[in-house]
Amino acid sequence: MCCSECGCYDAFCDCCCPCVSYDVRETILCCAACIAVLAVVVLFVVLLAAYGFIRHAEVTVQDASLTRLALATSPATAFAYNLSLTLTVRNKNWAMSVKNTKPLEADYTFDGQRFERVRLADEGDKHPAGKTQVYHLVSGADNAYVALGNAGEAEFRKENATGLFEVEVALSGEVKYQAHYTKCKFEAKCPLKLQLAPPGTPAVVFQKVKCKLSPPDKNC
Repeated sequence: MCCSECGCYDAFCDCCCPCVSYDVRETILCCAACIAVLAVVVLFVVLLAAYGFIRHAEVTVQDASLTRLALATSPATAFAYNLSLTLTVRNKNWAMSVKNTKPLEADYTFDGQRFERVRLADEGDKHPAGKTQVYHLVSGADNAYVALGNAGEAEFRKENATGLFEVEVALSGEVKYQAHYTKCKFEAKCPLKLQLAPPGTPAVVFQKVKCKLSPPDKNC
């Protein structure tokens, strides 16, 4: 017998359901107990699938446009540039939202040297489950300092001769996933090859770039 006998239970059934036999009562009780156990197991599996495993974001540069990139070397090495891009961050978790515990920022670098930093999202901002955040970034400067050195200047002149520049966008931040206490670093690198398209010239077709995430921390 899968269910234990209980005097109170039998007395209640005798009073309310005198036409139902003892064996039928036991069968009903056993089935109800099995259904309850199955429901608990299913709920546990759903919660484990929803919150037990972290799926890290997908970062993509959907579009980018470079209309100016010029190098000045006196009195200091500096860029004059105009750069715009559309960047998306998709939260691949269907149940967990993500909260920024540090600001989310993007660094623009040329030949490994940063020449711009842009803030995408503030500390405390949330990224809903299953949603994609779209960031439209427009940056420009007439005299942005960049420490290229002789090797970097030579690389710029080589790329300037072709009009095709290699610029990297590096995302950095820190996040916490819903129902998790650990704070996780969030870093991604997006290597771009940008064809210089000065104002008034035909737009250059850009092939979207899927960014590479840095390996997650051990507890993330």
